Amino acid sequence: MNNLNDLDRVAKSITELKEKVPLVQCITNYVTINDCANILLAFGASPAMCEAYDEVFNFVKLSSALYINVGTLTKEQEEAAVLASISAKMNNIPVVLDPVACGAIPRKLSVINRIFELGRVDIIKGNIGEIKFLAGEASKVRGVDSLENSEGALESCIRLANKLNCVVVATGKEDFITDGKRSAAIQNGTEMLTKVTGSGCMLGALCGGMAGSCEDKFIAAVAAVLSMNIAGEGAYEEAKVPGTFKVKLMDHIYCLSEEKLKEEGKVIWK
Repeated sequence: MNNLNDLDRVAKSITELKEKVPLVQCITNYVTINDCANILLAFGASPAMCEAYDEVFNFVKLSSALYINVGTLTKEQEEAAVLASISAKMNNIPVVLDPVACGAIPRKLSVINRIFELGRVDIIKGNIGEIKFLAGEASKVRGVDSLENSEGALESCIRLANKLNCVVVATGKEDFITDGKRSAAIQNGTEMLTKVTGSGCMLGALCGGMAGSCEDKFIAAVAAVLSMNIAGEGAYEEAKVPGTFKVKLMDHIYCLSEEKLKEEGKVIWK
């Protein structure tokens, strides 16, 4: 059963984002950079795809949040991501980290560790395989994809959240969010989100938007995941094929409202 007070807070945060129009600096992968920019705009945020090493430190100071995605990590991106996270720590700017393929490519873990050592991370958003890997557990991955089911996922999230003192989001057939004390499982969504490139990256960007406008990062992460999943359900009702679905997904993100989240949200609070 939903905790209406928490669901009300989640829904209200959508309106607050649109009022604040947070500026989200994105250092993200080249496969989905345009998707991330457009979904932030549709959501009501302002994207800035600033990743040049000589620019990121100062640009973070202007931003409401920083989103780091290590999916197609170039050497300049690597150094820029670490430097930007240092600036975020110094200037109290929230950071969302998307550890794409960290379980498949060892170099990514070393970059993630540098970000945690030198900078800050407020929200980690990954698939279940990536989260289990970061929690120090055996995980099944294939490139950027997780082969894990939901068994033990929430427990892994809680361990990682307590270890790193941040909010953890694990996506799968059921999505889990926790700050180590409060937890939520979201049962909205559609399998069609796995049939288009960039749904995970776009969700990471939405987490950045919410982190930049909502003080409670647990509520922020729940709002981002719930928004993506409800928009996905609405898009799938209108489009049963991937190409049209992706266009409709953007439309439904744009049309989200407090009322829709409260009426359709399937959140189990734990």
